[in-house]
Amino acid sequence: MSDKAPIVEMRKISKTFPGVRALSDVDFRLYMGEVHAIMGQNGAGKSTLVKVLTGVYKQDSGEVLLEGKPIKPDSPLAAQKLGINTVYQEVNLCLNLSVAENIFIGKEPMKLGRIDWKTMNRKAAEVLARLNITVDVTRTLSSYSIAVQQMVAIARVLDSSAKVLILDEPTSSLDDSEVEQLFKVIRKLRDEGLAILFITHFLDQTYQISDRITILKNGDFVGEYKTDQLPRIELITKMLGKELSEFSYSTNNEDKAKASAKARKDISAVLQVKNLGLEGSIEPFDLDLYQGDVLGLAGLLGSGRTETARLLFGIDSADQGDIFIKGKKSSISSPRHAMMAGIGFCSEDRKNEGIFAELSIRENIILALQARRGVLKYISMKKQLEIAEDLIKSLGIKTPSAASEAKQLSGGNQQKVMLARWLATNPIVLILDEPTRGIDVGAKLEIMEQILNLSREGLGVIFISSEFEEVLRCSTKISVLKDKAMIAELNGEEMTESGIMRTIAGGR
Repeated sequence: MSDKAPIVEMRKISKTFPGVRALSDVDFRLYMGEVHAIMGQNGAGKSTLVKVLTGVYKQDSGEVLLEGKPIKPDSPLAAQKLGINTVYQEVNLCLNLSVAENIFIGKEPMKLGRIDWKTMNRKAAEVLARLNITVDVTRTLSSYSIAVQQMVAIARVLDSSAKVLILDEPTSSLDDSEVEQLFKVIRKLRDEGLAILFITHFLDQTYQISDRITILKNGDFVGEYKTDQLPRIELITKMLGKELSEFSYSTNNEDKAKASAKARKDISAVLQVKNLGLEGSIEPFDLDLYQGDVLGLAGLLGSGRTETARLLFGIDSADQGDIFIKGKKSSISSPRHAMMAGIGFCSEDRKNEGIFAELSIRENIILALQARRGVLKYISMKKQLEIAEDLIKSLGIKTPSAASEAKQLSGGNQQKVMLARWLATNPIVLILDEPTRGIDVGAKLEIMEQILNLSREGLGVIFISSEFEEVLRCSTKISVLKDKAMIAELNGEEMTESGIMRTIAGGR
C-alpha cells in the first residue's frame, strides 16, 4: 500500500470528554481497494475514532484528510456528502416500506411531480444486482432476513459518489451462511476499488476479510499491520498491552482443582447445562457447576460471555438445550423463573440494570427477595432492616445506615449492594458479570475476596471479567469463549493467562 496515497488519513487525532481521554494522537490510514479492520478492547477508542471521521464528534487536535485534502465534517450527513458512508450494527431503515423505497428514501426518482415507481423499482433491482442480490424490491423490508436488510442498507449508501464504506459490527446478528454472503459482497466492493473500514469483535472474521489491521488500546495508537503478517497471538497481546512472556500470573490452581475434584465425589452439580444455545447470540454449549465452584468465563470483548449469562438467567430465551438445577430439569424462560430456581445475576451495567440510585440501600438489597416472594407476601420493615443490616455488616458496605440513598455510595460499595441483593435470596447459583468494572483497586480486591468466601460457603459462582488475572484469581476452572462460542475448559496447570490467550488464538 505504501506506493500510493491513502484515500483517508487521520493524523494525531485526540479527543477528550469530561474525565475521560478517548483518543490520544491516533493515526489511521485507509486505502482504496482494501478492507481495514480496527481492533481493540472495550474503551480502546474505536467508536470515537469513527465518530470523528463521520462528523459526530469534532476532534480536539489533529487533522482528517480525504484524498489528500483536509476535511471537517460537522455531521454524518456532511460526511456522507463527501463520500463517507456508514452502515451500523442496528439497521436504521424503515421495515414497513418496500426494499426499493428504503434504497431511495429521500432521493426518489420523480416524474411529473410524482414518484416514478417503475424507475425506482428498476434502479433498486440494479443496485442490488451489483451486490449479487436478487429479491423482489416491491416487498416490504420486514419480510426479509436481517442479512438481506444489511445488504439493502449497504445498497442505499452506494452511489457514484461513495468512496468510503464503514461497516460497524455488521455480522453481530448473522449466522455463518449469512456472514459468508455478506463477505462475498464486501470482497466484490473491495475489488471494485471501494475503501472499506470494518469494525468487529470477531477474531476469525477479522482474519477472513481484512487486508490490514489497526490496533488501539485505551485511546492510544498501538500499530498498523498487514493481516497476513500479524499472528493471532500477537494481535491479542497487542490488544491487551502485554507481551506473551509477561502473562505469567497464575494462582494455586492445581490445589484448587484437586479440592474441587474431591468435593465432586460427595456432591452433585448444582447447575448443569446441556447443548444450550440461541441462534445469533451464542452457539450451543455444555457446562457443569458444583457446589463451591467458581467457574470463570474468559474471552475477549464480544466473545459471548454476557450472552451466556443472559441465557442462564432467562433474560434471553434459549432456542435449544436444557438446564438442570440440582439434577432436575428447569424451564428458565424469564429472570423470574431463574430467581425461583435459585439463580442470581449481577449485571455488568451497574448504572442501568443494577443499582436504583434514588432508593435506599435497604430498598436496593430487598428488591430481588421481595420480587421472588411476590407482592402478596410483603416483607415487614423489621425483617427488611434485619436482612439489610446483616448483609451490610458481612460484606463491609461503608455507609452511615441502611436508609442512605444508594447514589451516595462509591462504585465499589454499590457493587457490594448488588451482591447483597442476590445473597438475600439465598441463591444456589450466583452469576457475576464484570463485578469489578469501574471500581478502584482496593474495592476490586475486596469484591474478589467476597467471591472466594461465598464459594467456600458452598455457593456456586459463575464469574465473568475482561481481566484474565481476575478470572484466574477467583476461578476453580475456566471456560474460554471466542466468537460467540465456548471453545475449551481449562483446569489445573492449564489455568494461566498465556494458556487462555493461546486457547483463544488457537481456536476450537
